[in-house]
Amino acid sequence: MASSNAGIPAEDIDTSRPHPARMYDYFLGGKDNYEVDRIAAHRFMEAAPEVRTSVRANRSFLHRAVRDLVADCGIRQILDIGTGIPTQPNVHEIAQAIAPETRVAYIDNDPIVNAYASVFLTRAGNTSIALADLRDPAAILEHPAVRDTIDFDRPVALLLVAILHFVTEAEDPAAIMATFRDALPAGSYLVLSHVTGDFHDAERAKGGREATAVYQSATATMNARTREQVMEFFGDFTLLDPGLVQVPTWRPDGPLPADWELVGMYGGVARKEA
Repeated sequence: MASSNAGIPAEDIDTSRPHPARMYDYFLGGKDNYEVDRIAAHRFMEAAPEVRTSVRANRSFLHRAVRDLVADCGIRQILDIGTGIPTQPNVHEIAQAIAPETRVAYIDNDPIVNAYASVFLTRAGNTSIALADLRDPAAILEHPAVRDTIDFDRPVALLLVAILHFVTEAEDPAAIMATFRDALPAGSYLVLSHVTGDFHDAERAKGGREATAVYQSATATMNARTREQVMEFFGDFTLLDPGLVQVPTWRPDGPLPADWELVGMYGGVARKEA
């Protein structure tokens, strides 16, 4: 199964401002970005040189979480919100290498990401892509591409990886998360990672503020949160071991990066109990 939103009108694609997904692609070493994204990314790296270690550690966290959920927890449905520019291996490639029947619905609010994903992420069976925004959870949950792929009567893994920090307090992330948690059946899982300033000393905190200020000119602002604030997004879900930790230390499958202590990003996986 595949859905496509190819042929997006040029006026719907904003290349005048940097976009977080395209900056993230650049941090990962990708080529699907524009000059405006690269300029912003370099400004960010000047203020926070550890950003490339952080985004790579975050991507590895995503890979490990998906493998564990599919291989060990029996998950066969995944809703990936804020998927970003396709970067191999993608979520469905990791999941379907273990269980080919796994169904994956991708969501992103950037028409450029959506166009890339329509080409690269939906060639395999049991995948779909929808253009929608995290800030409107009801629209995501009712989107035809999601409903055609995901059966909400069976357990689902909801992936919100490096996306929720682009939602401001004024946009009520607590209500957004409550809507998603309520929609998931028992036995479902929430995979979440989020930017934090908890591990920065005064000098690095200053750099972090300068780095996040780069997003003021982008299509989304970045909002670092404390561990306590991120914990609240899990609601009454039960965190799997080792809990909410810096992303490189969540069930590592190899040596930690040399500068892992500077990674300002929490990650965790939690289960909705019966």
